[in-house]
Amino acid sequence: MQLNKILPLAAVAVLLPTLGIAQDEVAEAANSVETLNAEMVFIFNSLLFLIGGFLVFFMAAGFCMLETGLVRSKNATMQATKNVALFSLAGIAYFIVGFNLMYPLGDWVIEGWLGGVSPTVLEPVGVPFDELDDVEYASIGSDFIFQLMFCAATASIVSGAVAERVKLFPFLIFVVVLTGILYPIQASWSWGEGFLDEMGFSDFAGSSIVHAAGGFAALAGVIVIGSRYGKYGADGKVTVMPGSNLPLATLGMFILWLGWFGFNGGSQLAMGTVSDVADVSRIFANTNTAASGGAVAALILSTILYKKPDLTMVLNGALAGLVSITAEPLTPGLGSATLIGAVGGVIVVLTIPLLDKLKIDDVVGAIPVHGFAGLWGTLAVPLTNSDADFGTQIVGMAAICGFMFVTSFIVFSILKAVMGVRVSDEDQVTGLDKTEMGMEAYPEFSNS
Repeated sequence: MQLNKILPLAAVAVLLPTLGIAQDEVAEAANSVETLNAEMVFIFNSLLFLIGGFLVFFMAAGFCMLETGLVRSKNATMQATKNVALFSLAGIAYFIVGFNLMYPLGDWVIEGWLGGVSPTVLEPVGVPFDELDDVEYASIGSDFIFQLMFCAATASIVSGAVAERVKLFPFLIFVVVLTGILYPIQASWSWGEGFLDEMGFSDFAGSSIVHAAGGFAALAGVIVIGSRYGKYGADGKVTVMPGSNLPLATLGMFILWLGWFGFNGGSQLAMGTVSDVADVSRIFANTNTAASGGAVAALILSTILYKKPDLTMVLNGALAGLVSITAEPLTPGLGSATLIGAVGGVIVVLTIPLLDKLKIDDVVGAIPVHGFAGLWGTLAVPLTNSDADFGTQIVGMAAICGFMFVTSFIVFSILKAVMGVRVSDEDQVTGLDKTEMGMEAYPEFSNS
């Protein structure tokens, strides 16, 4: 064999072991990069949940300030107490039952449903990435915190509607049932891969699953408890009972507006890619402009109808705009998002007085803002999202709202029969701060 043929073969023979080592190192390096990328996705997704979670947590303060400002001064302490207590009870009930009930184990059948009734268990302290049971998404703790805030917000909606005449402890019992059982069951139909999800029902961040659900639970409570003493006269006259602190209510609205960026933005559920982050920013922008559209529409329409602008309508108009865009904050452009929010503002201005004509006493306007605007937002999804259709949206809305109204009506009715849910007329005249709480929010001022 010629020398010029022998030398290349010898060189290959010498280099083969080295090339093998290099290939192993390349493969190991590739695996390390893949693992690092997966870890970074896990970290950023968890971070989105945590940031979104504490923004939505701040909405608890917004609900408290809004409701406390819109009730009369003699009921302010009671309203603040309800908000603190309901949030705390929701955290416990959702941990013990609600979270795993909302995400049932296995298929949505009896076995899977019953398997989901268990306390929430977090990852072990210091668990390494490669030992996680479900490595690809986000930490259990971050997901739990984020979803808990949505659950607690649903209870806050009910709190404002039934204010100024409901007893404290029967209401808190209802909160435990709502946050531990009722909300998680209907939320599982969509977000827990239940039958509505299989049908193609689309509710990005919960116009129906959270807001309309809370609105129709509130409607059931208002009907069972009845109106405030003196609200409606025998001749059909409506007695205006203005709130005690409109600047405080305005602060509450702005806090809710801020929290909504976490509510909708966090519902992207991912922040591990460029497209995810771009989508989150798009959601923020649409959320903001929808609130603006609702506030401006309510400002204009209330001025036309009442000859002067009504601040409470403007506050609720902004909130209705936020509720309206919550079902689909990603696909609209800024113009469409503004119009969707504006329709929500119009709905509020027109339906708040309609409830009074029906003698349905909603103290803060929660039913129009969350219930009616939530339905509108859910129905509007196919206008900008071609993957949704009106028929499926209507079925989903009917299932969620029907379930929440009927079950809430039953729970309130049982509480009414067993222990009573309504304070006496005399206590309402005196004020719940004195009769239920034994302390006043504004002791230096005379109550009205």
